[in-house]
Amino acid sequence: MRFDINKLKWTRLPKEYSINENEIVVVTNPHTDLWQRTYYGFRNDNAPVLQMETNEKYFSFIVKTSFESKVRFDQCGVCIYLDSENWLKGSIEYENEKIQRLGSVVTNLGYSDWATTDISSCVKEMWYRLSRREDSYCIECSEDGISFKQMRICHLEKGKDVIKFGIYACSPEDSSFKATFTNFELRECEWKAHDGQQPDVE
Repeated sequence: MRFDINKLKWTRLPKEYSINENEIVVVTNPHTDLWQRTYYGFRNDNAPVLQMETNEKYFSFIVKTSFESKVRFDQCGVCIYLDSENWLKGSIEYENEKIQRLGSVVTNLGYSDWATTDISSCVKEMWYRLSRREDSYCIECSEDGISFKQMRICHLEKGKDVIKFGIYACSPEDSSFKATFTNFELRECEWKAHDGQQPDVE
C-alpha cells in the first residue's frame, strides 16, 4: 500500500488547497472544526478532511506538518474520519503567544475526549505517525521525523473494517491559516505487538 494522492477524497472542501506528489497545502476556512458532545454544549462537524480508504489492518502513516497558526484553536494534523460521530484526530492547537496544545481527540458514538500537553508556541512544525492494529490505533509525534513519542493508544468503535485516514486542518474561530503537509509515507505497522502482560484467561 502506498499513499496515492489520486485516491484522496475530501469530506468537505477547504477555502484553498493544492495537491501534488510531494506537498499538500490547505488554507483553512473560518469557523470550521471537528468536535462532539461534552459539557461544552456544542457540536461541530464541518472541518475539511482529505483521506484515502483502506481495508489494510496493519500499517503506519507518517506525515510532516508545517503551519502558520495564529488564532486560538487553529489546528492541523492527522485524522481518521469515519462519520460525524466516529473519528480521531492528532494535532497541535494554537492557544496564545506562549503555548499551544499538542494532543488528540477520540470520538466514539458521538462523544469526544481531548488529551493534551502544553508546548511552546514557537513550534511551527511537527511529524505524526498514525498506526493501525486491527481496530486499535496509536498516534505518535516527532520533532525530527526520526524519534517518535507516543501520544495516544485508543479504540475506534467503528474502526474494525474499512477505514479512511489522512490529514485535516481547520480554524474553529474567526481565522484562516496555511497548513503544509509533506513527507508522506505508508509503511508496515511500526507499532509493535504487545510483549508484556499476557491476556486474561477466562
